[in-house]
Amino acid sequence: MVRLALLALTGLISAPAAAQDTPPDLEARTRLVASQLRCPVCQGLSIQDSPSELAQEMKQVVRAQLAAGRTPDEVKAYFVARYGEWILLEPEPRGFNLAVYLLPVLALLAGLAVVGVVVRRWTRSGDVAQA
Repeated sequence: MVRLALLALTGLISAPAAAQDTPPDLEARTRLVASQLRCPVCQGLSIQDSPSELAQEMKQVVRAQLAAGRTPDEVKAYFVARYGEWILLEPEPRGFNLAVYLLPVLALLAGLAVVGVVVRRWTRSGDVAQA
């Protein structure tokens, strides 16, 4: 009877430790990497935010690879090798992908230049009309 009580007590003590089979750090790293990978099924969602079954499977692969000791960059490279660079929600800033980063800045500068030219013409035409 005492042995049975000790066995039950040991089971109760070890149950919370067994329930935490994934360390919080692993979960945080999994969420970080999963938020950087695009879900192939859902439009514009990461595998972290997607409810699809494929995204959940991909998230399990991310977790398994991180648990195996791979770095987040190695995990992303694994998915890029299988799906192409499209799988990254934020493309690497090199080559043609630089356009994603440079075009908005260039468009803003062009817009400011147009506004400057228009304002200059308006102020000049006002001076001519007063004379």
